Amino acid sequence: MSQPPLRKTARKVDIASLPQGFSGRFTAMGSPCELLCEAQTADEAGKLADIVATEAWRIEDKLSRYLTGNVIDKINTACGEPVNVDAETAHLLTFAATLHELSDGAFDITSGVLRRAWSFDGSDNIPTKQIVAELLPLLGWDKVSWESPTITLPAGMELDLGGIGKEYAVDRSVLLLQSETEIACLVNFGGDLAVTGAPTMRKAWTVGIESAAGKGTTTLIELRRGALATSGDARRFLEKDGIRYSHVLDPRTGWPVSNAASSITVAADTCTQAGMLSTLAMLKGAAAESFLDSQSEQHWCRR
Repeated sequence: MSQPPLRKTARKVDIASLPQGFSGRFTAMGSPCELLCEAQTADEAGKLADIVATEAWRIEDKLSRYLTGNVIDKINTACGEPVNVDAETAHLLTFAATLHELSDGAFDITSGVLRRAWSFDGSDNIPTKQIVAELLPLLGWDKVSWESPTITLPAGMELDLGGIGKEYAVDRSVLLLQSETEIACLVNFGGDLAVTGAPTMRKAWTVGIESAAGKGTTTLIELRRGALATSGDARRFLEKDGIRYSHVLDPRTGWPVSNAASSITVAADTCTQAGMLSTLAMLKGAAAESFLDSQSEQHWCRR
């Protein structure tokens, strides 16, 4: 029997009353998470928040590269041997492969090893070119053998599904809520969010987009359906000699994407779709706006 994942923090959900309903707040996937709902009682809100938190923690336990004993750890420690995965993991790997193709290799779930060189903590600690170059042989989805349900990852390489995990968890939580209740809910995992439907206690769900470099909220969006996802460097960046380095890395070079936008938010039917478009746009660098303009979804791009 495989070893269960090792959890790093205690898990709890805090329920609070709001002028129009309740909130349920917890931490998952390294992010503050919350459920806003138009429940009538704290007990009702607590049951809905437990559904969301339980699903978020399930996905984190299963897919986090920081935990041992899960499917990602099994793949990453297989030392080049083939690993068979379940249907849910296979779906996400195929989606990641599609994003890799659509981005011409700029989106790559093997690029997590670059964290050994880059730490986007707001400092001026820029790694040397040599340190980055030494990691490049460990990158590249094209080096991975993937034919569902079997994946073979070359020894020394790692998978990291962090680039799509939160959006997937949001969509999964929304589906579970919709099967459980007709109460209007908003699920927000670290700024990636979706709603179960239009609220009844207010005109719309009001969502704020944080301005460039995290200097306050300047744009309010009224959301009645669908989802929003944001990519940006408001909190994760480096800055040296007047140059701001975004945390969005190009795995083909190992360096931050040049001329990346400070923030890109996309509205779409699902959080996964919105996240896909915002991420692909960030990876386009200076061409982000033209890429977004070619799509049919509403978007907000800040430089």
